Amino acid sequence: MKRVAVLSALVMTALALLIAPDPPSLSSATTGDAALAEQVRRAAGDGGYRGLSVALIENGRIRHAGVGDTGGPDPRPVGPGTSYELGSITKAMTGMLLADLGLSPETPVRELLPGVRFSDPAVGSATLAELSSHRAGLPSVRTTPLSFLRSYLYIFGGADPYAGAGPREALDDAAAVSADGRGEVSYSNLGVSLLGLALARHAGTDYETLLRTRLLGPLGMTSTAVLQPDEPLPAGHAYGESAYGQAMDPWRDHGHAGAGGAVWSTSQDIARLVQGVMAGTAPGSGAATPRLAAGDDRRIGYGWFTTGYGDREITWHNGATGGHSTYAGFDRASGRGVVVLGNTGAPVDDLGRRLLGVAPPDGDAPPVRELVFALVFSFAGLGLLYSAFRNPHLDRVATISRALWAALFLWLGHRAGAWGPVPPFVWAVGAGAFAAAVAAAATRWPAMPLTARPPSWHTWLSPALPAALLLTLAAFLVL
Repeated sequence: MKRVAVLSALVMTALALLIAPDPPSLSSATTGDAALAEQVRRAAGDGGYRGLSVALIENGRIRHAGVGDTGGPDPRPVGPGTSYELGSITKAMTGMLLADLGLSPETPVRELLPGVRFSDPAVGSATLAELSSHRAGLPSVRTTPLSFLRSYLYIFGGADPYAGAGPREALDDAAAVSADGRGEVSYSNLGVSLLGLALARHAGTDYETLLRTRLLGPLGMTSTAVLQPDEPLPAGHAYGESAYGQAMDPWRDHGHAGAGGAVWSTSQDIARLVQGVMAGTAPGSGAATPRLAAGDDRRIGYGWFTTGYGDREITWHNGATGGHSTYAGFDRASGRGVVVLGNTGAPVDDLGRRLLGVAPPDGDAPPVRELVFALVFSFAGLGLLYSAFRNPHLDRVATISRALWAALFLWLGHRAGAWGPVPPFVWAVGAGAFAAAVAAAATRWPAMPLTARPPSWHTWLSPALPAALLLTLAAFLVL
């Protein structure tokens, strides 16, 4: 039995290396300004990036560079015209719309949405300024059993956690939640989504049209758009991945467009935005003026944050979807601005700050959850391996159950583990351990009883549950 187990482990480990996780890395592809591209590569280090499209604004001039590629089935070098999911940088644009429309910032949101029945009157009485500066007390998202399930499909399957929510769904979510901690800055996607929908309703149009007519058009931002659920992604777009290489679905939640849902743009377009805000010529550029303390040497205006770094002040906003990370910031005193768009979940904030000449703060905490997925889930087969050798009472139902659970966790570890921080060959070794366990159990199979105890209806739940989860995950990934 030992010889069979060892041989199975060696063969499976060798085969598993062919399909082991593939963490993202920058390819040698380079476009645009060569000196800036080299600067980007140095600043990026080994940060889990696939393709970075960067714009640097200095002395009124914009320089562009692309390093790496789009990913996907046909990778292409990225450049200033490569489209990325923009994410929450759009919140700064929504703040600019508020500043540009001339509405009183103290207007309660219910006055712009008279048809919405808020279950908590405090949500309806939140002012436009409070929504824009995250002080309305709304949660970041509405939590329901369905949204909880979607969050796990997002983690393990790369699915859109918002499931293409439109304006109606976004308003329903805002109407259903309660406000808590009003007056304190607490980041809320839902609050800024509500603001965007309210501003559009006031203007008698939808959010995309309002954004295009009041901001994008005047700035010449022709490559920025809110995509509808059935609208194709921009030609030549960057494909999103997690920070560890899992393919991630684009987010189609156009109802949350005011907070960044379903918004795509390019570094060329966002550089125009940053340049216009720095110069004070962009519509609603006063939104970037800090108005309130937001903690940790940070202040907030309408959407835009301003953070102090010693004697420097950086005004900025970032963005993060499932597979894209973005950053736009500027130092008004030095006249330097930066835009960084990346097509993985690895944050680009520190990279952007380095390009602005600001040393980033201490690194982020280790990704504990993803490390558990990589190191624990990959070796779930060890339990069955131990039982195959040491448990004299092992039965067939228990063997099948443990094998199915181990297969499920091995799959989940592959999908969501911290590959990069953990070398991918670790997963292959885990797959080898699983094969050894199955082989060792198989040698005992003829002598095993069906169950160690008389079977009953709940006996079959043990293998049925992991089997159902495996089939559900497989069906989800195929569909």
